[in-house]
Amino acid sequence: MLTILGFVMIATFLVLIMMKKMSPLAALVLVPALFCVLVGKGAHLGEYVLDGIGDLAPTAAMLMFAIIYFGVMIDVGLFDPIVRLILRFCKADPVRIVVGTAVLAAVVSLDGDGSTTFMITVSAMLPLYRRLKMSVLVMTCVAATANGVMNTVPWGGPTARAATALELDAGEIFVPMIPALAVGLLFVFFLAYVLGRRERKRLGLLTLDEGDALARDVAAPDARAAEPVLAAVGGTDAPAVAVAGAGGPGRVPLTKDRLPAGGGTGPGPADQPGTGDADPRPAGAATATPTATTTAGDADAAAADDPQTLDPNRPTLRPKLYWFNAALTATLLTLLILQTLPIPVLFLLGAAVALTVNFPHMPDQKARIAAHSENVLNVSGMVFAAAVFTGVLTGTGMVEHMARWLVDGVPDGLGPHMAVVTGVLSIPLTYFMSNDGFYFGIVPILAEAGAAHGVSSTEIARASLVGQALHMSSPLVPAVYVLVGMAKVEFGDHTRFTVKWAALTALVVLGASLAFGII
Repeated sequence: MLTILGFVMIATFLVLIMMKKMSPLAALVLVPALFCVLVGKGAHLGEYVLDGIGDLAPTAAMLMFAIIYFGVMIDVGLFDPIVRLILRFCKADPVRIVVGTAVLAAVVSLDGDGSTTFMITVSAMLPLYRRLKMSVLVMTCVAATANGVMNTVPWGGPTARAATALELDAGEIFVPMIPALAVGLLFVFFLAYVLGRRERKRLGLLTLDEGDALARDVAAPDARAAEPVLAAVGGTDAPAVAVAGAGGPGRVPLTKDRLPAGGGTGPGPADQPGTGDADPRPAGAATATPTATTTAGDADAAAADDPQTLDPNRPTLRPKLYWFNAALTATLLTLLILQTLPIPVLFLLGAAVALTVNFPHMPDQKARIAAHSENVLNVSGMVFAAAVFTGVLTGTGMVEHMARWLVDGVPDGLGPHMAVVTGVLSIPLTYFMSNDGFYFGIVPILAEAGAAHGVSSTEIARASLVGQALHMSSPLVPAVYVLVGMAKVEFGDHTRFTVKWAALTALVVLGASLAFGII
């Protein structure tokens, strides 16, 4: 009976949150409370919940202060120079632009919040993709996949959930996974290079001379809307051609630096749609590409003037403290990897130092905490709500009975390899269900089944992180709608283009985990 009720409880929880009939927080509390009464253990509900809260308090503290810390670092401008540096690096080479997109998304993902990552990445890179007629789906693909790999940081959702569900230390799960995750991230950069090469082959190597309109186009994306494809008219001394844009006619100098092989700036291959209008030229006509080399100042100005980019004049900036903040962050991450202190303590101290040094006045500190309080409340509230779910699942004995049923159904040959089974299952399961459903509903069962065959829960927890590269493109992830919405692409197009690459990245992480003996 406990086995059936356990599976029904998990199924009820999954259905309610996947159909958005209840919020994860409410479902984590109300569903197990109801089933605790149904199994006749309602009198012990308080005991189960308090035990769970005591176990999960360190994880909630880690998330709370990590969000505050990285939120403050974004406020004071720690990541602003990185955005400008990537814009300088990219120039107008499609390969550099796509690789730069992956690097920027990976770096900004350190804050553990996908929405923030996508807002910053799209704001910085989308104008370049639009101006140079590159496929925006390439941008959304590499940004989502890079964020999926980086989303496994201890203060991000998956690792925290795995630690919460199995009552483990987040550092014990994450630190040994670093080599495999590093391989996964390197594969994302390689993927970005390959996709960038495809774009370069389709469009050619573009260059922009100083004084070209790229900086203005990046700063004023609406002026690009009616811009037609530019046709070649001769050699390097070709005259300027009038361009009719939303802002009125202008003149853009043309060069024949390098003509695109095959020509055209219209739609690319079937799985890589272009973002511009169809090429109006007669068949066989060459295309002169607008030159795309801007000065660093132009790139900076372009990013600064884009209304979606972080405001370079916002009052929270602390340019004089930039190197202090960079050193503080580097020190914090180093101590985290070395596990010098528990992760919650490190972020608690880091947040306190960051607030005190950057905002010495109390009203300013309160304002920064208030600015990030919504994220803090949502995440830490979810952790404490999970105490009800995990507490009831464990305290009533449902986990034990379900695990025994699963163990009986696992072939003897697969039992010792439950970590690998978990890694493989994490790829589709984290796509078709939320992280809450997978880590709080499925992973504990897999851990119990693995324990019966001598596989530690720590290995199961590490293996459960494998599927995150694909998870960040799941329709159940709110942040992905920020990504496709700002990029103005259809979610279905993003899914068709991204799923195969993200799943391949997850398999690379799984293979690296096996090669390094991590799972």
